[in-house]
Amino acid sequence: MKTMTISKIAKEAGVGVETVRFYERKGLVDQPPKPSSGGFRVYPIETAEQIRFIRQAQELGFSLHEIKELLALRTDPTTDCADVREQAQTKLDEVKRKVAQMKGIQTALEKLIAACPGEGALQVCSIIDAIETPETNRTEQKNKEGEKS
Repeated sequence: MKTMTISKIAKEAGVGVETVRFYERKGLVDQPPKPSSGGFRVYPIETAEQIRFIRQAQELGFSLHEIKELLALRTDPTTDCADVREQAQTKLDEVKRKVAQMKGIQTALEKLIAACPGEGALQVCSIIDAIETPETNRTEQKNKEGEKS
C-alpha cells in the first residue's frame, strides 16, 4: 500500500494541508496514528481520492454532514444505488426550493429598482422605504389611503 505525508496527500488532492486537517476534525477523513518513532503520520493514497470526492460533493452543494452520509454509503457494501439516488434527489429538491426563493428575491428587487426614480433626497427613496416598511404594513397603508378617498 502506497503512503504519503499530509503535505503530499494535500498536493495530490489539490487542497491545502489545513483542509486535510479540517476534514479530519469533521470526521470525513481518518487521521492516521502518529508513529511511535516520532516521525510523520502517513496517509494511504486513497485519502487523496476521498478528499477529491469530498470536494466534488461540496461543489454539487452537499453539506459536510450530507457528505459524511455519502461517504458512509460509499463504504457500506450493503448500500444500494437507490440510497445514493435518494440523497441526490433530496439535494436537488432543496436546490429547486432555493432557486425559486432566489427568483422571488430577483423579482422583488427588479420591482423596487423599477419604481425608484434614481435621484432625489434619501428621505423619499422608494427602495429604503420598501425595506423599512414590511409588505403587510404597505398593504395596510394603501388600504387606509383608499378608504380616505
